[in-house]
Amino acid sequence: MSFPGAGLAKGLAVTLRTMTKKSITAQYPDVQPVLPPRSRGVIALLEENCTVCMLCARECPDWCIYIDSHKETLPAADPNARARTRNVLDRFAIDFSLCMYCGICIEVCPFDALFWSPEFEYAETDILELTHERDRLREWMWTVPVPPALDPAAEEPKEVATARKAADKLAAAAKAAQEAEPAQDGGDA
Repeated sequence: MSFPGAGLAKGLAVTLRTMTKKSITAQYPDVQPVLPPRSRGVIALLEENCTVCMLCARECPDWCIYIDSHKETLPAADPNARARTRNVLDRFAIDFSLCMYCGICIEVCPFDALFWSPEFEYAETDILELTHERDRLREWMWTVPVPPALDPAAEEPKEVATARKAADKLAAAAKAAQEAEPAQDGGDA
């Protein structure tokens, strides 16, 4: 059975324990903090992978991604083939004054063009300057950490296992064909 004021006594005990410990002040501008490996700072863009599919802009709940593009006609490689068209990225901008850092754009990108960068020092004096264009987003790409190594004890993905089985079957068929060839050549002589 607890006595009246037990909660107050526990709270005061925590306060007294904390009061006796020396406080440590992080001298932020001079000493950079050590960030966890998967910290979310800013979104970086790898332009070469972007196909202007617009999935990131459509799925963004804040509508803070702005993409402009135009179509370019590529000449046909074969004289009998038709010319192809492709989208060319003109503008890719993210308004970080609106962004809520949910990461949906990164998750839905089918071509791995968007990544989390741990960079967090991008404050501006004017809110209008928080819309960062593709040049700035590309600069942050070089701060993206390498992905963690795969777990060696993990189960092999089904796609890889299926491809390996198909490759093994082809290799076995090719080996059987090679073994059958010398037998046929030896029988003709």
